[in-house]
Amino acid sequence: MKKRKIGLMGKRAVYGYLFILPFIIGFIFFMVKPLYQSFMMSMSEVTISTEGFSLSLNHFANFKRAFLVDADFKQMLLTGIGSMVIRSIATVVFSFFVALLLNQNFKGRTLARSIFFLAVILSSGVLVGIENNNALMSQLKDMIEEQGNANSITGVLEDILVNSATGFSGISSKTFQTVFEIIDSIYDIAMASGIQIIIFLSGLQNISPSMYEAAQMEGCTAWESMCKITIPMISPLLPVCWVYTIVDFFMKTDNEIMSKISQTMYSLEYGFSSAMAWSYFVVCMLLIGISSALISKVVYKYD
Repeated sequence: MKKRKIGLMGKRAVYGYLFILPFIIGFIFFMVKPLYQSFMMSMSEVTISTEGFSLSLNHFANFKRAFLVDADFKQMLLTGIGSMVIRSIATVVFSFFVALLLNQNFKGRTLARSIFFLAVILSSGVLVGIENNNALMSQLKDMIEEQGNANSITGVLEDILVNSATGFSGISSKTFQTVFEIIDSIYDIAMASGIQIIIFLSGLQNISPSMYEAAQMEGCTAWESMCKITIPMISPLLPVCWVYTIVDFFMKTDNEIMSKISQTMYSLEYGFSSAMAWSYFVVCMLLIGISSALISKVVYKYD
């Protein structure tokens, strides 16, 4: 029998599976059983005793409590989705333009790249722990934010634009509030954009310089080159950055829903906390699937 030759795409697929094989093995051995137990808890009433815990099946009672009885969970979920959309768009756009700047030739480029990637290390837990667990740092941060909002030019400009928004060609005050929310959260956006910057930067470095040279010889401006070359060539990386940004936002330690789930679990309400966690997981997966399907339609495909 003739041996079937594996093509280039087949070899790449094999290499890809080999790279993620440790994760697959770890997921099977360490994650499947806890996920199953968590799902069973969400569908049951958990009773704790000295001998351990026992499950009494109550079907969807915990989910009904989360969406129909609990006054906070549904509101937190809707607020989190709205904040996620705004923050994720701002993070991806910010990451793209920072990657464009870091891809230019200038002195100290390596140092600048290291500084932006430093945010990934700090946001991994060190700086977040200092801000959240140190009372002095928390009070100092709150005081700086209050003084900045009250006395800064940005705060005064925000009040003027929001209060007089109806005079700007029908622009609602909510639009200005959204813009200023993004400006006020630029610190969090910068802290969450390190990985996305690296992804976009790697894509920019793979674009052949000859394409820009040919466009320049044809009389294209820098803006036209970015719209016709840079954005289409970098667009296949957009779904990756978008999915990573959504997951990173939903898993933040200062997330209100994550805090509520943890507090409920600490109160030994394992069934209710599991139901909220699974609901949160399903909503996250749906948002990722829908948004990825929409983004994939605008991705430029080239050979």
